[in-house]
This record gives sequence, structure tokens and C-alpha cells, in this order.
Amino acid sequence: MKIYKNCFYTFFLFLLWGCASHDSSFSLSSEVESFSQPVSAEVLTVPEPEITTAEEIRGLKKLGNWEKNPVETVPTQTAVQYDFPVIINKQVKYYIDFFTNKHRNSFHCWLERSGRYVPMIQEHLRQAGLPLDLAYLPMIESGYKLTAYSKAKAAGPWQFISSTGRHYGLAINRYVDERKDPEKATLAAIAFLSELYERFHSWELSVAAYNAGAGKIGNGLKRYKTDDFWELASKRYLKLETKGYVPKLMAAIIISREPEKYGFTDIQYDQPLEYERVDVPRWTSLEAVTAACTADLNQLRTLNRQLRKNVTPPDQAFYSLKVPAGMKSTVEKNLPKVHATVTTSYKTHIVKGRDSLTRICRSYKINKTTLLKVNNLRTARLTPGQHLRIPYQTTQYVLLDKKIMPGATLSGSNLVLHKIRPGESISSIAKQYHVPPRMIASWNGLKNIHHIRAGQQLALYIQNSNTEPPVIIARTTKKQIGRVASASHSRPVYYQVRQGDSLWTIARRHQLSPKQIRQWNNLKTNLIHPGTRLLLQAPTT
Repeated sequence: MKIYKNCFYTFFLFLLWGCASHDSSFSLSSEVESFSQPVSAEVLTVPEPEITTAEEIRGLKKLGNWEKNPVETVPTQTAVQYDFPVIINKQVKYYIDFFTNKHRNSFHCWLERSGRYVPMIQEHLRQAGLPLDLAYLPMIESGYKLTAYSKAKAAGPWQFISSTGRHYGLAINRYVDERKDPEKATLAAIAFLSELYERFHSWELSVAAYNAGAGKIGNGLKRYKTDDFWELASKRYLKLETKGYVPKLMAAIIISREPEKYGFTDIQYDQPLEYERVDVPRWTSLEAVTAACTADLNQLRTLNRQLRKNVTPPDQAFYSLKVPAGMKSTVEKNLPKVHATVTTSYKTHIVKGRDSLTRICRSYKINKTTLLKVNNLRTARLTPGQHLRIPYQTTQYVLLDKKIMPGATLSGSNLVLHKIRPGESISSIAKQYHVPPRMIASWNGLKNIHHIRAGQQLALYIQNSNTEPPVIIARTTKKQIGRVASASHSRPVYYQVRQGDSLWTIARRHQLSPKQIRQWNNLKTNLIHPGTRLLLQAPTT
């Protein structure tokens, strides 16, 4: 059942995007948000099976020539009935030994992870009429790791490159990478494998083509006038990595079907994948969902690993989000009550021997004036061991007792209406109000933070705080440093522009110059509009 989409609900769920805590990973996002914690980076890891590729190739070389028609088959006394054409020859034996001895720990982990995904994969294979043993193909591709990202830029448990993923219906863009969605990627892999089998009528050849490409296998079959994988493997045509891929899968299937027989007697299989789906608006942060229910943030990240920024994509009015089983109704009930505001927090930097003010500012993407003012410094000279406060923006999510009515604000929050001027961008407006650009998009339901127009009005919710917000100045001079130092013990004053105000009259009223106000608010001209919130760096009396 979809969440009801009345206007109140839609309006306030647009407030639910924010900066999640940083994952230990590397990010594919190129956007920089000054004074804000980094948007949660996309988690990407090296595919575990890829780590030993060079070692496997050396081992396969030592085995010598490949037999055209291997005759050793799986012992008939086994109780296991395979639906993939499994045999045992010297290459398969090599991989059985490889997995059960030197790399036993890795295979042990893969077996445990398989408990989470194999039941779901096999159900889809059963519905498609494909061999259930193909459920172990992701084991040798990624070790069932959703975050796996190879040197060839293949991603997810089934290791699709982007072109193949898109061909089979997977969305891949700056916000979503469905190659890391285990269920959608499985459906795409089934479609791919089905097409390969229709072409080659052999599962050995189909699996080899999954690794090397259908064109490579098709050309090889024509060249050597054969329709048999083992005969093709006996030629000097395929790379050893592709030749070894088929016996590697067979070994993985054989061990996985009877792990105790190969010494894996202490496997603690992960629980099968279970979740419910909830429709949430664009820009919904996973942190907002955790505020609405008791789910752990890591749980939601794992269930929605396809979200590259831990926020639902802006190009869809509503997005089907996965939540832990049993939590759907709670999220539907509480998510409209979650309110988001931006506040300033601080982290600590301990000055090291070679640190300079310039280097520290560059590292944290802040300017010298801000750093000096926040730390009450009168000069730019630093000493090793000195503790500096580094400001950054955080997003707070509050679960209220009742739904928020349109136009209402929380105690301590300030609703600011900003009319976009010619030449302004979301980035410049974000700097002016010290908030992340995507938060502005969330508050206003923008589909694209790069597409705004002059005259458009934006609503911003800024939480009042006793902490001093950062000052934005494009360039800092020695004279400005001295001016900051003289005002370092005063608190900032904010002024909301009224009808009839000009920058000159506001500056004169507060004993400032228009140039100072322009610098502190990142204004390019003296043009201001009613509703604009200006930072005035004047001492309070």
C-alpha cells in the first residue's frame, strides 16, 4: 500500500534530506559544500574474488594443457543433484583445493553471506526456469558483496559494467546505482543469462560469455568450428581468467551444496534478506527515516545500498524505499512528523608542526576570517598542539507529536524567504545562509539543484543557535584579519530586509559600510530584496 499523498504530507517530507555521517570509503561526488559535513560517500570495495586473480592464473598455468573432452565426473554416490552441468577434472580439483585450503577463510565468509541472498536469487531463478545452482555465480564474482567495484568498473553482487546494466534495465546515475540492488541486479542477471543460453544452448558457454562477453565466445566457436566449452578452452584463444571461470563456478557449487563434506562445519549463515517497501518523497534522507522508526542507520544503508548519497533521487516525486520487515507502518505514521533544520557544530583540529592557517583552511574548505573569528585569534600565527574549533553544518531531525502544518516552524527555527536574483545559484545562496545546497533543494522540492530561475522564491529553515555561524568572505587580507580580531568577542547581528530598505541605509543604520555587508553575505552587487536575511558584523550593546 502506498503512503497517502495529501498536500500536507508531501510538503513536509520535502524537508527530510540532510547530511548523513561519513562512511569509510571513497566518494564519486564532485560537489563541495563549504562548512558542511561531507555528504555520506558512496561505499565501494574491491571485489574479494578479484584479489587472487593473479595467483589463480599462475596455478592454472602449472596444470598444463586443457583436455578437450574431460571424462572425470562427480561421484555417483553423492546425494546432491546438480542442475548445472558440474564435472570434476584437474581444473575443478584445483579450485576445490584453492577454496578449502589456502583461501578457506574467504570462502567461509562467502558461505555465511550466501545465506542472505541465495534464497531470494534461487526463487527468481526458479520462476525463470533457470538452474538454481546459478545462485552461486555472485559468489565468484563479488563474494556476495553489494559494494564490490572492480578495476573494470563493474559493480554490485553480479558485477555489471554500466552499459550492460543499463541495457538490462538498471538505473545508474549520480544518485542511484541499481547494480548494487541485490534483487534488481538478480533480475537483470537472469535476463542476461537467459539471452546467453538462447544463443549458445550450453550453460558452460553461457557462463564463459558472462565473463568474457558473448562476442568473444561466439567468434571463438566460429573460428574453431565447435560448440563445446572444453574444446574451446583447449585452444590458445581465451584468456586463462575466462577459462578458469567455469571450473571456478563448478568448484563453488560443489562446496556450497555440501560444505560439511569439505570441512566447513561451523558456518553461521546470515539471515535471508527480508524487507518492506515504503513510498517516500524525493530528497528523503535515510537519517530522516531513522528518526521516524527504530531502524539502525546501517540497516537502512545496507537495504538501500543502491542510493549513492543515502538520499532518495530528486527526479522521482516518490521513491520506493526498503525498510526492515515490520517497520513499514511505523515509517508511514511517523515520517510526516519529522522536521529537519540546519545548525552549526564544531570539530577540533590539533595543530601539527607543519600546519599553517592557509593549509588548515584549505583542508577544511573554510576561509581564514572564519577560522580566526571562531577561535578568537588576533593573528594568523599558530603553535603545535594548539586546539582549533572547525565549524561545519549538520542537519537535525526531530520527531514531533503531530504533523507540521505548512508555514509553521519549530521553536528556535527561522523561516527565511529568499527571492532568487539574476546570476545567483543554489551554491551561492547556500553560502550566504550557511546551509548545504541539497538542503535548500529538499526544503523547496527542487528536482535539480542546478536548474533555478530569477524571481523564484525559496523557503529556508535556519535554526537559531547560541553558537556563532561561519562568516563567508571571498578573500582575506591582513586588514580584514585585524578587523575580525577586534570584533572577536562580539556576537553577530542578523537583519531581515524590509520593504524600502537599501544596502546603504542598512549599513548607515548599523555603522557599517556597504562593502562589509557585501563581503559577509557574499553579495556581488548592492541589490537586495525584502525577506533576505543579512549577517551584520556589528557588536551588540
